[in-house]
Amino acid sequence: MQFVLLFKRMNSSLRIPFKVAFHISIGLGRRRWWLKCTGPAKAACPQRVLACLVELGVDFEIIPVDLDAGEHKRPEFLLLQPFGQVPVIEDGDFRLFESRAIIRYYAAKHADQGHKLLGTTLEERALVDQWLEVEAHNFNDLVFTIVLHLVILPRMGKRGDLALVQNSESKLEKVLDVYEQRLSKSRYLAGDSFTLADLSHLPATRYLMNEAGKGHLVRDRMNVNAWWNEISSRPAWKKVMKLMD
Repeated sequence: MQFVLLFKRMNSSLRIPFKVAFHISIGLGRRRWWLKCTGPAKAACPQRVLACLVELGVDFEIIPVDLDAGEHKRPEFLLLQPFGQVPVIEDGDFRLFESRAIIRYYAAKHADQGHKLLGTTLEERALVDQWLEVEAHNFNDLVFTIVLHLVILPRMGKRGDLALVQNSESKLEKVLDVYEQRLSKSRYLAGDSFTLADLSHLPATRYLMNEAGKGHLVRDRMNVNAWWNEISSRPAWKKVMKLMD
């Protein structure tokens, strides 16, 4: 059986000048890292899914898909994803899109491989889901706004809204204060084991720390900083970073 996973660098409606697409065939053979991209391949959604696959030890092959040629809008692709968007997976007759849904799927499908990324009890799984929701709705949106206006728009020759950045940063500080309190009681967000709740934060936090130059938001919080240093030092994440260079 073959699985198909396709990614896009950024939302095409933003007309980002640097894009990347992947068609990942997941099988039982030797892992091969073959990547074609135009510009820096640093998209958050691909990094999230790749980090999950590497953590689980799932073998995969990367095959390029040409977004500039509109392959994601062609009829054969629309059979996989009727909205013509990515990421999307095809697992036999099963199709799925959205990176957080994809990592949940593979963590469940390969629960006997690698780390128990969904937790080991019903309660732990509920906490993983809780913090995945927090990441998606309370953390990621604010980070994306900051990165959009400080990094992406200037690269496009447009001026970012610094007032909006300041407002988002103020809101993010309050979110991270909640994280600081939570991480004073447990090693990771969902408990004492690394899970998808932590993994899903890796791409956006890396953007916040590096490209956006807002690393002080993490470093100024002892527990958040210790957590970030630990999860960003995981071998799987380091492999993804090498792949995405």
